[in-house]
Amino acid sequence: MTSSKRKRDAGTAVEDSADGSDTGKSFFDIYGPEAKPELVFKSSEKTTLNLQDVQGLVTWVLSEGFMPNWVFIKNKPLIPKVVMLYLPGLDSALYLSQSKALASLESCCGNPVPILALSCVVDEMRTIDTLLTCKGKKKKKATHSVEPHLLVTKSEACDLVGKSFTELTKDIPFPVSYYTLSRKEMEQNGYNFKTEFISTLPAPTESSPHEILALDCEMCTTKDGLELTRVTLVDIHGQVLLDKLVKPTNHITDYLTMYSGITAKMMEGVTTTIKDIQEEFLKLVYKETVLVGHSLENDLYSLKISHNLVIDTAVLYKHPRSGSWKPKLRVLSKKFLAREIQMSESGHDSVEDAKAAMDLALMKIKYGPDFGSPSELIRKKLLEILNESGKTTCIVDNMNIVKRYASEASNSVPVSSDDEALSKAMKEVKKKGSQFVWTQFSELNTHFQNRADDPEKLNSRLAEKISLLTCSDDKEDIKKRRKSKVSLETKEILKKMDERVNALHAALPKNTMFIVCTGHGDTSIVHRVRKMLKDESEIELGREEVVKVLEELQAQAEVALCFVGIKQ
Repeated sequence: MTSSKRKRDAGTAVEDSADGSDTGKSFFDIYGPEAKPELVFKSSEKTTLNLQDVQGLVTWVLSEGFMPNWVFIKNKPLIPKVVMLYLPGLDSALYLSQSKALASLESCCGNPVPILALSCVVDEMRTIDTLLTCKGKKKKKATHSVEPHLLVTKSEACDLVGKSFTELTKDIPFPVSYYTLSRKEMEQNGYNFKTEFISTLPAPTESSPHEILALDCEMCTTKDGLELTRVTLVDIHGQVLLDKLVKPTNHITDYLTMYSGITAKMMEGVTTTIKDIQEEFLKLVYKETVLVGHSLENDLYSLKISHNLVIDTAVLYKHPRSGSWKPKLRVLSKKFLAREIQMSESGHDSVEDAKAAMDLALMKIKYGPDFGSPSELIRKKLLEILNESGKTTCIVDNMNIVKRYASEASNSVPVSSDDEALSKAMKEVKKKGSQFVWTQFSELNTHFQNRADDPEKLNSRLAEKISLLTCSDDKEDIKKRRKSKVSLETKEILKKMDERVNALHAALPKNTMFIVCTGHGDTSIVHRVRKMLKDESEIELGREEVVKVLEELQAQAEVALCFVGIKQ
């Protein structure tokens, strides 16, 4: 059982103001042998909490955070450690409909507190980002151990030249794939590949495709708008692999020389068609090749080629005004590469631009995601903050999460399944030295992702949702039908989740604070339905009904839960 009972008379609680930096016999001498830490929740009339409130509870217990305004902690110094479990995909509605199958959550931590998740519009990674990073305090003097490189000298930028991909990616902070756009980011930034576009192909067996290439294209105006007139590809060393002029399908009405660098004289005698250049392009760029560029959606659109492995420096580097603003390549090159580009009176040079985009991407890859970020955008790892407060930390999660959020002093434990996460986390929580342990059970969220990617299952689920919304006005009837619509596969995953939660709780030492945060509901189906509405050809059901379903799905996914208890 836990001590997380909700007490209406919160005023009777005594909040300990000690910083909790030490636990042990001395505290029990002060509080008495029978003393124990206890949570006293404030009135439920308070506005719904957010993810920062959950993180704030951790820093209050283990570091120099601020006292939460939604919960009192009696005898806080007696809490030896905090264990945080992340359960993405479990929203409030699903939990309430399947609470019997998830009985361990209530028995271990009491009733949940509703959490307002991040908008479904943002990438799912942002949820973990919000929980495991904090806004760093702006320091008067930069210290290399805390703040990333913001500017480099010309010589530092030149250090990247001549090195192989293997050399450049050795001991990098995050894998190269971390910097590629997610499917959702591509949609948000205009990467709308049409069905008639040609897709890049998998590399032939036993071939050695280029790991990373940079692309830049130039366009001129015709009666159909902008059409392709030059294509350039450079490799990691800046060597030009492809640089050809292309004859557009229609007559050029404006060469846009100031921007394209293309003139009428240059185009004389050009016979290469878009089909010809596509064939050459596809012999160099395979599905496995990371393609770098600045606002690359325009280049790929003009090429009429679809490619999903993209690093876009216009997205990678943030504009000072943030929002939808994007930085100019010329500005980024001067600031971070100490290199002047696009200065010629004869217009842009696609070779020069492609090289600049490649080097900007390599700088991010070498120095990490905070390279080039304005100081107010820099966030600090939660585990780093806890380490600086003298606490030992451990992160048990998949390799990408471990690499991204572990601090240098953290015990990093990469895992590849929920069963492995449970096994390793159980070992870690039993160690006296581990004062903060993070882990994740992601099977439910992976199940939702796979289901959203299956057109048959997606359409079936949408039809069910439409039926629920349109065929009954009886709220109780809707509630019963919604509960019955949870698939057997989902129920089985929830059952296993409950068993894992119970096993992890059983392994916790006495007085450990156990925080279970679901973060968000099923955002995968939200993203998929939004894409369907964008591309009307995919919609097999009525548009108005699908819009209504999307609104409900999004509202449901954005109400997450937080369970908090103390092991007794």
